[in-house]
Amino acid sequence: MPLFQLSKTELAEIATASFESLGYKEREDLQRLLRERIEIIVPDGFVVAEEFADWDESKRRIDLLVLDRNANLVIVELKRTEDGGHSELQALRYAAMISTITFDQVVEAHRNFLARLGIREDPQTRILKFLAWNEPDDDRFGQDVRVVLASADFSKELTTTVLWLNDQGLDIRCVRMRPYAHDGKVILDVQQLLPLPETQEYQVRVREKLSSEKSARQGQTERQRRNLAFWAGLLKKAGERSTLHQSISPSKDNWATVSSRGLGMSYVLARGGGRVELYINRTSQAENKSIYDELYLQRAQIEAEFGDTLNWERLDGKLSSRVFYVVPSTGTEEEEGTWDQLQTDLIDHMLKLEAVLGSRIQKYRDGENFVVRQDEHA
Repeated sequence: MPLFQLSKTELAEIATASFESLGYKEREDLQRLLRERIEIIVPDGFVVAEEFADWDESKRRIDLLVLDRNANLVIVELKRTEDGGHSELQALRYAAMISTITFDQVVEAHRNFLARLGIREDPQTRILKFLAWNEPDDDRFGQDVRVVLASADFSKELTTTVLWLNDQGLDIRCVRMRPYAHDGKVILDVQQLLPLPETQEYQVRVREKLSSEKSARQGQTERQRRNLAFWAGLLKKAGERSTLHQSISPSKDNWATVSSRGLGMSYVLARGGGRVELYINRTSQAENKSIYDELYLQRAQIEAEFGDTLNWERLDGKLSSRVFYVVPSTGTEEEEGTWDQLQTDLIDHMLKLEAVLGSRIQKYRDGENFVVRQDEHA
């Protein structure tokens, strides 16, 4: 949008100019001036270094290296052109190069910067004061790298690239600095084009949501892979000791069940280990509860035969009921080195559970229906 001079009689458009036609150079003028007023393009920014190139085998230099209040590094790339050049590609290279920079390295860079300007101050003290820290904290320092591209204008190619990169989780801002010549003076109009300031918070929330969903999908895929591998190992071992689960295949779920007429003998993976259970899940809630109640009346004898206390869940108000035993693990589900012992322990307890419950529920497996009766047990 153009600028206008407002008077009582007219709105007179102020002609745009170019930095080159006005005699402003990129490094000697724009960079020097913004170095002294960095808040114009990086609000709450602190200039650490200028023409930063503290890496081996590269002649590339960051125009201005800045810190923000969150101790994140900000790369500022300046262009006086109308299209921004290829500043986004330059900035990506620089971001990768400084992604591992330490607090001490930044202090040293700031020391050199101050020396070139003839400023006799302690660089670490200046940085700590800006961050409001009492002492260095490497765990909080440089957790992210942001990019600010400043130019007279930007090409569609560049802005499209920036929009896509921001969608991938990067933080790149395009700040347009458009010069105007008027009455012997140069007026500089500074506007953040991307992301639009009024939509910035919304876009951050959208990116966070998309990132969370992507992480969840990736996490789900990894869990499914682990489940397949875990059940493959367990069912192979179980098949060598019993025919109980020989009819099923490894799955991506966190359970492996063999079921007969609504009575399932299940292995279940859970945080901290797993469990073996009888899952009573016929179509009739009343019948499920009655089968459960019949077993519950024999609880003392069943647990004596099993050799340990079982968990009994009638699950009133739900269709199903269950009886189970928790098998702890020495590791987590991610630690595949601990799977062998957990698989063995699960199989041991499944065989014990089948031994004590199998004969008691066999008639229902064979097709007998439970005659539902009123029972005082709850």
